[in-house]
Amino acid sequence: MTAPTTPRLLVTAPFDTARAESLGEHFAVDVVQPSLDGGSLAERGIDDLLATATVIVTELDVVDAATLDRAPELRAVVSCRANPVNVDVAACTERGIAVLTTPARNAEVTADLAFTLILMTVRHAGEAERWLRSGAWTPDDVFEPYSRFRGIQLAGRTLGILGGGAIGRRVLRRARAFGMDVLVYDPFLAADAFGDEATVTTLDEVLSRSDVVTVHVPLAESTIGLLGDRELRLMRPDAFLVNAGRAAVVEEDALVAALQEGRLAGAGLDVFWTEPVPADHPLLALDNVTLTPHIGGASDDVVAEHSRIAADGLLTWLEGGRPATIANPDVLAASARA
Repeated sequence: MTAPTTPRLLVTAPFDTARAESLGEHFAVDVVQPSLDGGSLAERGIDDLLATATVIVTELDVVDAATLDRAPELRAVVSCRANPVNVDVAACTERGIAVLTTPARNAEVTADLAFTLILMTVRHAGEAERWLRSGAWTPDDVFEPYSRFRGIQLAGRTLGILGGGAIGRRVLRRARAFGMDVLVYDPFLAADAFGDEATVTTLDEVLSRSDVVTVHVPLAESTIGLLGDRELRLMRPDAFLVNAGRAAVVEEDALVAALQEGRLAGAGLDVFWTEPVPADHPLLALDNVTLTPHIGGASDDVVAEHSRIAADGLLTWLEGGRPATIANPDVLAASARA
């Protein structure tokens, strides 16, 4: 009787070493240096590994039809992202290959960054640091910063959260710890979804009543341009907008105009319509804007988290169960019927 072949796991994503070692109890594990190119795995020069891979774990590398042609033994793919945009899910489904994801892998660190932007923006911390580094603080007026950089406290203020998903819920938790009242816009949630912690209401009410609005809706056809000129005009001139989510949710020209004309007190942005940001972009000339270069998910903790989610999902799949993170569950149903 032939002994069952150990399934082979090919990891091309950044991955926690301890998790990879633990998966070695169930798989023969091959780890390849991650690439930042975002190209097809078929072009990585690892055809020998693809030829025997039962499972591929990837983050930026693309699993396309060419990759699948080189991986005849493939039975599952894990995309270390919430949305498997780097995987041809339809082609995988057609070939009976399960596709798993790692949702909310960066939710905590992105919520941290969003709240960092909130604090920096309402306290003018970025502008104050630039002013200090420029040598502008002189003995002639040692108290000048007190008048130049006067900000607001968060306690007692209202935070408007657009999107009550994984990141929005974590921002809510942080806001409550700071003593803030919270309004949430999310058309998929019931009015009492957060109990006494927050009120779910309409977009217009969130915008008009909030001292700070933070954007965490997913990018979809219905959310592109969600905040345009009309919506930004609903916000008070002493209110702030923070976006560490998706740039396309806010219309760029409308936001720039609102900031330039003083219809918003300021903004904190980690995402942009063109990345890198062009050197002549008008946002760069505005002192009331705090900018970070799309670093919401820039943390080793994200790698640890997506490694944990991927490992848990793979073990469930290996045991014949249904992983909570599967993107094409029809594959499992078809397999069960076979």
